[in-house]
Amino acid sequence: MDDGFLMEVCVDSVESAVNAERGGAGRIELCAGLVEGGTTPSMGLLQVVKQCVRIPVFVMIRPRGGDFLYSDREVEVMKADIRLAKLHGADGLVFGALTEDGRIDTELCTALLAVCRPLPVTFHRAFDMVHDPLVALETLISLGFERVLTSGCDSSALEGLSLIKRLAEQGVASQSATCRGFWKAPLLLSFTALLAQPETQE
Repeated sequence: MDDGFLMEVCVDSVESAVNAERGGAGRIELCAGLVEGGTTPSMGLLQVVKQCVRIPVFVMIRPRGGDFLYSDREVEVMKADIRLAKLHGADGLVFGALTEDGRIDTELCTALLAVCRPLPVTFHRAFDMVHDPLVALETLISLGFERVLTSGCDSSALEGLSLIKRLAEQGVASQSATCRGFWKAPLLLSFTALLAQPETQE
């Protein structure tokens, strides 16, 4: 933590997790398939990472790459993975789900959030594919997500800076967001049910 900012690093191996902690990360997002944008890691990887680092480990719950529309069977896999991640020491969970028209899938998110609790939950970069990010943020706040990963619906947080600022302003006072990129802005002291302190993700 530096100047009140918490850096989260996305990793897919024990070595990367250890290096992230040594490099000053305050939290890890653990996943597999980084080339696909991140998928659910193995529980073996989670167990060993938890043995090797002291910082919180948030686990990606995403059964496959591609879109964020999930079949009933994929949903069952996601629920099972959430339960296993909790069992093996996850400090938080990361997932996202959309409808065909680019809105937050509130029904599915509500069901998955119920399985995740009491752990904190982040809505991942499916957010960058929504039809209306301002409306989507309000939906996530109402559902109770603690954080959202976003690059401002652009290729990087720098390119999406204008929208990120609007989202942060909309999120006002009581929460926090995680931005994938290098932007560290005081306004991130909002963004929801998005909680408490400014954060950034590498």
